[in-house]
Amino acid sequence: MEPLASKIRPKNLTDYIGQEHLAGPNKPIRVAIEKKHLFSFILWGTPGVGKTTLAKIYANALDAKFYELSAVSAGKDDIKKIIKDESSKPKILFLDEIHRFNKAQQDFLLPYVESGVLTLIGATTENPSFEVISPLLSRCRVFILNEFSNTEMEKIINRTGLKLNTEAKEWLIAMANGDARQAIGLLEATKNLYGKIAIDNLKNALQSKFLRYDKKGEEHYNTISAFIKSMRASQPDAAIYYLARMIDSGEDPKFIARRMVVFASEDIGLAQPTALVVANDVFRACETIGLPECGINLAHGVAYLAQCKKDRRAYDAYKEAMSDVKKFGNLPIPLKIRNAPTKLMEEIGYGKGYEKYTDDSFLPDELGGKKYLR
Repeated sequence: MEPLASKIRPKNLTDYIGQEHLAGPNKPIRVAIEKKHLFSFILWGTPGVGKTTLAKIYANALDAKFYELSAVSAGKDDIKKIIKDESSKPKILFLDEIHRFNKAQQDFLLPYVESGVLTLIGATTENPSFEVISPLLSRCRVFILNEFSNTEMEKIINRTGLKLNTEAKEWLIAMANGDARQAIGLLEATKNLYGKIAIDNLKNALQSKFLRYDKKGEEHYNTISAFIKSMRASQPDAAIYYLARMIDSGEDPKFIARRMVVFASEDIGLAQPTALVVANDVFRACETIGLPECGINLAHGVAYLAQCKKDRRAYDAYKEAMSDVKKFGNLPIPLKIRNAPTKLMEEIGYGKGYEKYTDDSFLPDELGGKKYLR
C-alpha cells in the first residue's frame, strides 16, 4: 500500500509548502523551472524538509526522466544502467545521501555530470563540503533547506486529511521539530494502530517499533541528540552508551567525530581549550584508522569531552555578534584602527591615535563599546 507521505506529495510548486527562499517568486528553483534551466545542484537539509519532493517537482517541470538512487546502497553499476538507458529525455539522477558515496564512486560520476549526460541532484543531511569531492561540488549549486515552521507544519498536517484536535496537533508539531516526514509517518502509524488520533495514541505509536527508522532516519537524529546532550550534561556513561548504539547501528564514525569537534568549541570552549585539540585528533583517527578500532578513539574522546568543564561564552558571543552584523550591516570601522598604506590615508585620519594596548573600544561607534564575551 502506498505510504501516506507519498500520496499527499505535491506535484508542483503551487502545492509545495515551505522553502520560500528557493521556491518563492523570483527565487532560484522557481526561476529555473520557469526558464526550463537544467543544471546540477545539491539540496542540503535535515530529514523531512522536502528535498526529494523538490527534486521530483523540478524534474517533472523540465520533462526529464527521473532516476532515484540512495548512495547508501547504490554503486557504479547502478549509474552505468542509467547512462545506458536510451531515453530521449534529459536524465536527472537524484542521489539521496550523496555524502555516503565514497571518493572512487564520486570520481566515476564526475565525467557524466561534466559532460551533461547526467544532471545531478544530490540530497544530503550533512555539510556537502565535508564529503563531496571538490570537482563535483564545483559543478553543483548548493541550496540549503530549512526546517518547516510551526505554521508550515500545520498546513502539512491538514493536508493529510486526518482528524485530530488542537491539543494533539500542537503536540505533534512540537514533537516533529520541523520534520514533515516524521509527523506524517506518526499520524499514519497512529491511524493504523489505534484508529483514533489522540495524544496518548500518538505517544504510544511513537514508542512502537512500527515507527523505528534506520540510520538514515529520525532515530539517527534522536540518538545523536541524546549523545550531545549527555556530553553537555557531563554524563560520560550516557554519552558512551549512545556512542555504542550509533556504532552498532553502522553510523559513520566521522559523522560522530565531526559533532564532537563542534561540541568542543560550542560547549567546552574557554573552559578547556585543549578539548578542540583532542576532538580534532579523534576525527583524524577515525579518518586514518576506521572501524572497528576507531571506536576506541571515539570512546576515549567522548569520556574526555563529557568530563570537561563547560563554557559557552565564546559561542554565545559569536552568535550575538553575528546578530548585530545582520542587524546593522557593515558599520564604519573606527579610523584609528584602519590600515593606512598611503600618505593620503594618513592625512585623512587612518590609523591616527592608534595605541596597541588600550581600554578604548575598537568596535564601531554605533555599538557603543558593547560586550559580547561576558
